[in-house]
Amino acid sequence: MDSTPSNLESSVSVPSVQELAFQGPEKVPPRYIRDEDGDDIIGTYPSDPSLRVPFIDMAKLVNADTHQLELQKLLLACKDWGVFQLVNHGISNTSLKNMGNQVQRFFELPLQEKKRWAQRPGSLEGYGQAFVTSEDQKLDWNDMIFLKCLPIENRKLDLWPQNPPEFRETLERYSEDIREVTISIMKFITMSLGLQDTQISESFREGLYDIRMNCYPPCPEPERVLGIVPHADNSGITLLLDCADFPGLQFLKDKKWVNVEPIEGAIVVNIGQIIEVMSNGIYKAPEHRAVVNKVKERFSIVTFCYPSPHMNIGPADMLTGEGNVAVYKNLTHAEYFSKFFNRDLNESFLDGLRI
Repeated sequence: MDSTPSNLESSVSVPSVQELAFQGPEKVPPRYIRDEDGDDIIGTYPSDPSLRVPFIDMAKLVNADTHQLELQKLLLACKDWGVFQLVNHGISNTSLKNMGNQVQRFFELPLQEKKRWAQRPGSLEGYGQAFVTSEDQKLDWNDMIFLKCLPIENRKLDLWPQNPPEFRETLERYSEDIREVTISIMKFITMSLGLQDTQISESFREGLYDIRMNCYPPCPEPERVLGIVPHADNSGITLLLDCADFPGLQFLKDKKWVNVEPIEGAIVVNIGQIIEVMSNGIYKAPEHRAVVNKVKERFSIVTFCYPSPHMNIGPADMLTGEGNVAVYKNLTHAEYFSKFFNRDLNESFLDGLRI
């Protein structure tokens, strides 16, 4: 029986990387090695430790005295980087730490216990891995649990862990907090484009919020593997909580990989491909990846934030016309996701949306 998924909405079952790491191997199994056989995506671009991802202060965006200057900083961050660290966003450090603790406690459970919430055939939701489409595909050095959180009717509660006991309640509260931050920052992102209409930012109120919780175990040969391969997100925007005290997330800037230094209380915000399309290419969804550590485990919580399914995905009217040609097609929500999940992993998704 062929276990290969017909598209990217499901994944082939593969072994737990955490379990592999527990065995203390001296070498990495061949399926995880990325620096040979013409697959050297690790060394394609150098790292640059001198560059720093921009900071945006939400308190300064909402303060009339500092608003204009901070909005200009936001414009440059979205245009030149596609990513920034957001501080003073309104979610308490205690709430962020609580969510991080729940995720860590889940991944510390025995494998058989975690498997109670394993992915089912034909779905990415649950505990496992994503976008594994064949038995010989190279693998990322991570385990994850992926859950659809908002709207409430999208939840598959049979895949929401009941262990640790507070996991569900904490995730529910966290997703609602993240939604509020998303609506707020989207208001300023669209404002920085010169769009006074709040239709785009308000569409995130009825939007979709999918959360991927990652575990990157220690690796005996970290320089030969990747936690997640370079990719851009298909979301509107993505909000990431880094639960580590050492860098693992990197963004590509001017053909150099830049570490995102974890800052307590900060949330990493990056532009997704939906906003790249809606901004008519003014803002870019940046390539990013995860690298791993030889001795330390790292956890991250990634929320993919999408506008309402009733919102078409195409360049904003105010950004086209008067000499500004539309770069991207106008698609319904369903058309956009159909193209995404039926794409070839070796081809650019956004190139297929260009006019």
